[in-house]
Amino acid sequence: MGVVETAKTRAARIAEAVELPLEPPRELPVGRILDGDCVEAMRSLPDASVDLVFADPPYNLQLGGDLNRPDGSHVDAVTDHWDQFDSFKIYDDFTRDWLTEAKRVLKPDGALWVIGSYHNIYRVGAILQDLGFWILNDVVWRKSNPMPNFRGTRFTNAHETLLWCSQGEKAKYHFNYRAMKTLNDELQMRSDWVLPICGGAERLKEGGHKVHPTQKPEALLYRVLLSTTEKGDVVLDPFFGTGTTGAVAKRLGRHWIGCERESGYREAALKRIEKELPLDESALATMQSRRDAPKVAFGALVENGYIAPGTELFDKKRRWVATVRADGSLVHGKQTGSIHQLGRDLQGAPSCNGWSFWHYEVDGDVKPIDAARQVYLLAVED
Repeated sequence: MGVVETAKTRAARIAEAVELPLEPPRELPVGRILDGDCVEAMRSLPDASVDLVFADPPYNLQLGGDLNRPDGSHVDAVTDHWDQFDSFKIYDDFTRDWLTEAKRVLKPDGALWVIGSYHNIYRVGAILQDLGFWILNDVVWRKSNPMPNFRGTRFTNAHETLLWCSQGEKAKYHFNYRAMKTLNDELQMRSDWVLPICGGAERLKEGGHKVHPTQKPEALLYRVLLSTTEKGDVVLDPFFGTGTTGAVAKRLGRHWIGCERESGYREAALKRIEKELPLDESALATMQSRRDAPKVAFGALVENGYIAPGTELFDKKRRWVATVRADGSLVHGKQTGSIHQLGRDLQGAPSCNGWSFWHYEVDGDVKPIDAARQVYLLAVED
């Protein structure tokens, strides 16, 4: 099994260097989307130059015919040429080529995330193991609002699988365990993630049609990047699409590089990332803490954008003000904690229900954070 490099040990190692390498090497095209075939684009990158690769490759869906809803309306499925391969061998060769380049550009303690469906993830998994990657987890993204099976011929496909891998069995890798536990209101983060599919204002559309058929939700990338990278790390996405990885990376203070051959996707991604604002220093800091969890984690509201990092929370009488950080923890002066723990500590009380204790202001109205939780629950149920 690989050796986990915690934030503490990683910081100690970096401290031995002359200066903190938050700026990437100049030869890296950070903040750019490389045009053309992803394999050729990755070959232009130096060896061992990237901290994380997140890949959402073509799924090779092998769909036959059009799909319509019961009312006769057409379902916007993946029928694009970039997802079409003439044989499994051709798909496997392509997979082997891009994974080979991903392994070359990753640092020794770098990691790979790849997402797929039952159509391709098993083939991808076998090939990455053949290349020497070591699977750390298979994470199930369980969709809270999946597309129904209109034909009624199979179970509804309600999940996708992510494989998280290190460079090898003995390789070091980074895992921000404490941030993930804090994000989940002090419960260990499990390998089944319940998140809604991309929709609403987040879904990019032009002329009433989706810009990209498989745009991933930002909450998914938020969790991936917060758990396995640090500020200043370089994240490569070989299948950049409309730029979800770049948008979240910019928000979290990570550098990004994309590869995308479709000009329409590149244009949409650049417009999207241009609007993204990075979080400030205090919001980016993650914490170390402990506590009990309710049914809905406060971190779920943060990663889904219902309460943004940097938001100021306060008790009803405004005796204390705390700032929300990227992992869902709160900071008040030198004190940090979950919504429940910090509320308890500030009051000197044996316990605290953070959902009713903490409030925030929305367009001049003061609301308990539980109001945001109820909105989130309604969205998930929809």
